[in-house]
Amino acid sequence: MIKQQFLYMALLLIISSCKVQKVTTSSASSEEAKALSVQIFDSAAPLQSTESTTKQPVETTITKADKTIAAKVNAAILNKLAFAPAHVGISIYDYAKQKYLFNYQAEKYFVPASNTKIFTCYAALKYLKDSIVAFEYLPADDNITVRFTGDPTFLHSDFKQQNAFTFLQQNADKITVVTPRWNAAAFGDGWAWNDFDADYMPERSALPIYGNVVKFERKGNALKIAPKSLKDSLNIFSSMAEGDFKINRDKNDNYFEVVKSTKKFNSVQIPFSVKKSMEEVSLHLLEDTLNRSLQFASAVNDDKNGWKKYYSQPTDSMLKKMMHESDNFFAEQTLLMVANENIGTMDDDKIITKILQNDFAGMPQKPKWVDGSGLSRYNLITPQDFVWVLTQMKNQFAWERIQAIFPTGDDGTLGGLYKNYAGKIYAKTGTLSNTVALSGFITTHKGKELVFSVLVNAHQSSASTIRKSIEQLITNIIETY
Repeated sequence: MIKQQFLYMALLLIISSCKVQKVTTSSASSEEAKALSVQIFDSAAPLQSTESTTKQPVETTITKADKTIAAKVNAAILNKLAFAPAHVGISIYDYAKQKYLFNYQAEKYFVPASNTKIFTCYAALKYLKDSIVAFEYLPADDNITVRFTGDPTFLHSDFKQQNAFTFLQQNADKITVVTPRWNAAAFGDGWAWNDFDADYMPERSALPIYGNVVKFERKGNALKIAPKSLKDSLNIFSSMAEGDFKINRDKNDNYFEVVKSTKKFNSVQIPFSVKKSMEEVSLHLLEDTLNRSLQFASAVNDDKNGWKKYYSQPTDSMLKKMMHESDNFFAEQTLLMVANENIGTMDDDKIITKILQNDFAGMPQKPKWVDGSGLSRYNLITPQDFVWVLTQMKNQFAWERIQAIFPTGDDGTLGGLYKNYAGKIYAKTGTLSNTVALSGFITTHKGKELVFSVLVNAHQSSASTIRKSIEQLITNIIETY
């Protein structure tokens, strides 16, 4: 009996081995088959929702151009060892013909990192006016009631002209600041808690001021601190004479300390804690800058009065900084400002839900979208979804605006890449550990307008290696398609 079982198992192993060998041999039968070893899907338009995210691709005739792109994808990405352990998704779409040219795992979900800012950018283009609202106010001869609305440019060093601050300065003796319409947390869902003191993760707030960061800069044997009012929060536990020190912040408080380090210190930006109540930190910093005391109220007697809006910076100048520098703080505040304008409160959960149900209802796959910046790994979005949003963006807004907002070759976060392709590519990068993304627009040398998305998760190589391979793919398409 045991002998029969053994022979039966051996026979099964032999049959299984033969099947595997047959598939392997077949897949390597020719160079053309190798070039087409990726899946090719076709669709008349990416603007319709699929019935199911698990729906299988439809087999279609592959054009000569599709074969060319497939071969380039294999050469630049899929056949390289750096991508062997990674999850890869690629979608390339012909804007004029309204059809996909190429899809590889494009219906699967990926952590998109800062490509999430494309969603936020679309929302801002649609719902923010030409200029952003610095605050809302109720004018009166004896008292002006001010309600802040999340403007990230307020007293930010990158924006020299500060008309909103000038207005407050001129009227400070008769201003009452009222509790803002705020229903969000300082940190987004899924943010890494131990990045609380990283310059790329300032806390969100209804009254952003100085970018919600403290700037420390070494000047000889001294430190220059901005805003100055936080200098009393600095404790020195190391000599600064040789410059071998660093600055840490307490996780729960605005308590900074100078400690010994093996590296030379030049400068650093550290987010300050905004605390739970605006008057604890942000309003205090504003009072210190105005050199005036402000009145504060939790509410107004009649909130149905005609609130006016005080506008500060051009919306596109804010979006350009957000997209060119991949500024997480600006992205988060932008989404909250969209919420304030659209639903009357700064609530990121509610505005995301509303946009998904309305503006993004026609997406090929329903994404999981949780924040404005892409800091969260809870975000899960497909390459086809990015192609869809970018297509809607190009349909609805002036191409000149998009060109001004998105980085092009050797510009912004594309610096050092696509050096000879300025004007041929406009795209948003995305980077987290083991994650690289790039989505945007390209115009080929033959004048073809394409929309694309390349998402790479779980790679074990360096980010620069992955970016270079994506650059090889995109530039080859620009040159030849």
